[in-house]
Amino acid sequence: MADGGAAVIDKAGLDALITALAGRGRTVIGPTVRDGAIVLAELSGGDELPYGWGVELEAGHYRLRERADSAAFAHSAGPQSWKTFLHPPRERQWTADRAADGELAFSEDRTPPPAYAFLGVRPCDLRAIAVQDRVLTAGPHADSRYRGRRRRAFLVAVECTEPGATCFCVSMGTGPAVGPGYDLALTEVLDDEGHRFLIRAGTEEGKSVLAELPQRPADPATRTAARERVAEAADHMGRTMPPVDLRTLMRDTLDAERWNDVTARCLTCGNCTMVCPTCFCTSTEDITDLTGDHAERWRRWESCYDLDFTHLAGAGSVRSSPRSRYRQWLTHKIGTWHDQFGSSGCVGCGRCIVWCPTGIDITEEAHALNAERAAGQAR
Repeated sequence: MADGGAAVIDKAGLDALITALAGRGRTVIGPTVRDGAIVLAELSGGDELPYGWGVELEAGHYRLRERADSAAFAHSAGPQSWKTFLHPPRERQWTADRAADGELAFSEDRTPPPAYAFLGVRPCDLRAIAVQDRVLTAGPHADSRYRGRRRRAFLVAVECTEPGATCFCVSMGTGPAVGPGYDLALTEVLDDEGHRFLIRAGTEEGKSVLAELPQRPADPATRTAARERVAEAADHMGRTMPPVDLRTLMRDTLDAERWNDVTARCLTCGNCTMVCPTCFCTSTEDITDLTGDHAERWRRWESCYDLDFTHLAGAGSVRSSPRSRYRQWLTHKIGTWHDQFGSSGCVGCGRCIVWCPTGIDITEEAHALNAERAAGQAR
């Protein structure tokens, strides 16, 4: 391994990384172009990465665009996050079968967890995984299935060098430089010296994988270029949060008029919760076959925007208005999440802005609430 734990690999080295991870029995998941978007899917080789493709982002707007260079990771967060694989949208929990004598036999679904290798984990998404780790593996009600998948996951993080118009990771302290929690970390550099990747290991397994790759020592020019590109990305965020304590802001503005304004535009469709890399709520559904002799229980993602999410027998929905449901989502995400889990639930990825069909912008709403609070304090 190169001195200082860092090395340089080229495109062939990236392909070798995928081969090495697959050779260890891991299913490699990474970004690729499909159906007019950059999505996360199983990769069999480096040629499936989105070389030369970027994205155009705005509130309620996502477009794939061809780049002038051949960068592989110069694109922002897409419609999926790694939550899709660690905390699947739908998962069977158990089955029940009725015998001829009427006896019921229950069987828990014990499907072994897959061994994933995630290639291209953005710093914001790396933090999101850490947030979900706290939610789903800590405390008295840990999710054993999430824990099983998480324990077997190998994370290859990629630092951001070109943020999108809806990114605000700097405001949330989650990027664009990579934080802890990765097995390997990459920084893509593309300049007159060539197309290459600064790579370093964060775990013993990461060191072992890195040792298998064709590499050369991390030269000062590549180290400097990588550092400068990440620093430049931090200065070019497309969005910002107001520079205030967001937890206190949410507490102080529960009765703000702005909630009426935003919920006049909100469709309560739940898109923001589905694309959010940290939202974790689920519900269960029971299904049977036509004979009634076989039944299954499935767990599926649920959204706090669903009218029945807070339904109580005999009382109906606790949050019956769009205002109450949107306010619950936002105040929990950047406010009371701190009380439950010790951090914000927002990592600044901007997905909720991009995939909102009416273009509601979480940063715009936070700024508006802050302005309304300041105006009230000035009176």
